[in-house]
Amino acid sequence: MNKKTVKIPNISCNHCVMTIKNELTELGGVKSVSGDAESKTVTVEYEDSLDWQSIADTLEEINYPPEE
Repeated sequence: MNKKTVKIPNISCNHCVMTIKNELTELGGVKSVSGDAESKTVTVEYEDSLDWQSIADTLEEINYPPEE
C-alpha cells in the first residue's frame, strides 16, 4: 500500500476536494482520498498495482494538476 500527499494549487473550496475524491475513487486501486481546501492538499492511499503517474494523469485531466 502506498500513500502520497500532494499540493494542488487549483483547489479553492470543498467542492473541488469532492470532485477530486469522486474522480480518483473511480480508479482501480485507489483505497482512500482525503483533501483539505485550506491547505490545498490531497492525500491518496493506493495499492502497489497502481502507479502514481496514473493518479497524477487523472488529476491533470480534471484540471487539478499536482505540484511536484
